[in-house]
Amino acid sequence: MQLKKIQEALDQFKTHLGSEAKEEHLYIYESQKIFQENWNLESSDLASMYNRSLNNTQTRRLWNREHYEPKRMMLEFWRMQPDFVKQMFQDLFDENKKVDGRVGRFVFYCDELLTEFLEKHPRSREGKHFHQDGYQIVSLYLAFRYPDQYSLYHFDRFKRLLAALGTPDMPATHDFERFCKVVKTLWGFMQKDEELIAAHRERLEEGKHYQGESLLPVYELMQII
Repeated sequence: MQLKKIQEALDQFKTHLGSEAKEEHLYIYESQKIFQENWNLESSDLASMYNRSLNNTQTRRLWNREHYEPKRMMLEFWRMQPDFVKQMFQDLFDENKKVDGRVGRFVFYCDELLTEFLEKHPRSREGKHFHQDGYQIVSLYLAFRYPDQYSLYHFDRFKRLLAALGTPDMPATHDFERFCKVVKTLWGFMQKDEELIAAHRERLEEGKHYQGESLLPVYELMQII
């Protein structure tokens, strides 16, 4: 990544934060706050806990849109195998293990659960669990669980960001670990820009949006670049 192009990208983001479009992605900070307040793997009703954790007053687009329903299918898995799904999330959230292994195992476990679900419901029209989406929903789980460590992932937008930042070595396939490193690098640059951080935080509504350190601004940068 080229320092000049990083600065140009941050200037573009500051322009965005000063425009009428600055509230376009605020719903993700609301959902992050809701997740933080509700996530509890020691709950007596894990399916209900998960259902409460993924919520929003404005939109469900992160987990429910046309031909994309990962939340609905994960609720089926919670009801079918709550102990196993609990272990899946415990493994995903275990920061002592490499992140690329964790996200890969999580999707593999979802594949196994879908097979079991279809065996128990042979007349079901389900053919997907929607977690094989290029780590989008898995990155959401990570970003909402650890706001200061992860951001939302989208492969094509990540490549577009790298190109804009002058990166010659473009990933040919998913490299989630590299994505996480790039996100932390860009967040480090953002934190040094007091004007940018002030403009970002000014739009966050206390009591509605997550107020702690969050790497979601890097996702916003990917969206607008």
